[in-house]
Amino acid sequence: MNTPVNLSAARSTPRLSNQDLLRLADQCVKCGLCLPHCPTYAKTRHEGDSPRGRIALVQGWLTGQLDMTPGLAAHLDGCLLCRACESACPSLVAYGRLLDGARTQRVAETPAWRRFWTGRRLGALSNARVMDALGRWASVYVGAGLARLVEIARLIRFRSIATHHRLLGALAVTARPVAAHQIDDADLDLFVGCSGASAQGEAIAATRILCERLGLRVRIASDAVCCGAMQRHNGFPEAADRAREQCAHVHGGRPLVGVSSACIAELREHPALTQAQEVCDYLDRRSWPETLVLAPLRQRVLVHEPCSHRRLLGGNAAVHRLLARIPDLEVAPMPDNDRCCGAAGTYLLQQPAMAAALLDDKLHHIRDLKPDIIVTTNPGCALHLLAGVRESGLDIEVRHPVELIVRQLPSST
Repeated sequence: MNTPVNLSAARSTPRLSNQDLLRLADQCVKCGLCLPHCPTYAKTRHEGDSPRGRIALVQGWLTGQLDMTPGLAAHLDGCLLCRACESACPSLVAYGRLLDGARTQRVAETPAWRRFWTGRRLGALSNARVMDALGRWASVYVGAGLARLVEIARLIRFRSIATHHRLLGALAVTARPVAAHQIDDADLDLFVGCSGASAQGEAIAATRILCERLGLRVRIASDAVCCGAMQRHNGFPEAADRAREQCAHVHGGRPLVGVSSACIAELREHPALTQAQEVCDYLDRRSWPETLVLAPLRQRVLVHEPCSHRRLLGGNAAVHRLLARIPDLEVAPMPDNDRCCGAAGTYLLQQPAMAAALLDDKLHHIRDLKPDIIVTTNPGCALHLLAGVRESGLDIEVRHPVELIVRQLPSST
C-alpha cells in the first residue's frame, strides 16, 4: 500500500558552520576511551590517527592555530568513518557528523578546479549507468584474459593498478544485469542504488526470487538512483541531498527494502524514508509458509558484520536467524566483527595501504577458520573481502545472506 508523503519537509541537510563544528568538537573531553576501538590508531599508534587526535586537529584548524597541511589532511583523510568510537564515547560525541562537516569545510576551501574534478569522479562512481558499464567491463577484463596479462606483465606491482585489478576481478563475480519491474500494487520497492547491477546483481536477483516465493510482489523502479552516502562522506553534502531527495521521489510512501546496509542507513535520514529496511531484517519479520523448508547444507559460514549494519542499523541478528533456517549449516560470526574491514565506501580506493592492512586482519581469521562461504550485507565490504580471498588463493565464496537462502530453496511445484 502506498502512503502519500510530503517531500517538502526536508530538502537538504543544513551545512554546519565553523561554530557548529567547534561545538561538536568541544563535547570531546579527550578521555581516550575511544582509542582501543579505533582501527587506524591500532595500526599506526599515532595520536593523529585516533578519534581524539583528529578532533584536536579539527579544533586547531578551525580556530586558526593549525594550517591545513598535507600532514594534517592525511590524518583526517585516514578516518574510515566506521564510528566505532561513537559506541565507546561516554560524552556521546557525534564524531561522524563532525568529520563529515569538517570534510565539507575542507572541500569548500579547495580550489574550484579541484572541487570540480573530485565532484565529477564521485558523480561517476555514484552513477548507475557508469557502474553498470564497469561491471560489464570487469567481466570482459577477466573473461578475455586481460587480467591475466596484467599479472604476467607484473603491472600489479604498482599500487594503483593493483587496487583496481583486484576490484575488477571481484566485480566480474558479482555483476549481473538488473531489469526494472514496474508494478503498481507491489508489496515492496527493492532499492537497487548506483551499484546494483555491478556489485549487488546476484543479491538483488536472489531477493526477488525469495520474496516471490513468500508471496510478496516486488517493484524494481526503472530509475536506479544513488542514496548519496558516497558524496556525503567525501564533503559534497549538497550532491548527497539531491541524490537522497531523488530516492524519496521514486520510493517515498512505499515500503522500501535494500540489500545494502550502508544505503539503507543513509536513506533513513530522509523523513520520507525513515521506515526503509535492510532486506534480512525485512524477510525475518515476514510470515514463512510451513511448507517452505530449506534444503540442508553441510558447510561452514562466517558472518561478516559491516560497520553500517552494526552501528547504524542496530546489528545483524536477523542475518543469523535467517541462516538458522538452513539445516546442518554451521554459522559463526567473523572474529573481530567490531573492527572495520577497510572497505569504507571509497576508502579502499583512496587509502589502499590502510585498507589492505585492515583486510589482512580479516584474512588471518579466514585462513584459521577455513569457512566455505562468507556472507555480508554490504557490497563494498563484499568486494573488498572477495578481492582479498581471491588474491590469497582461497577457495571461499563471498555472498549476500539472501543468496545462500535462495540456493537452498526447494524446487517450486
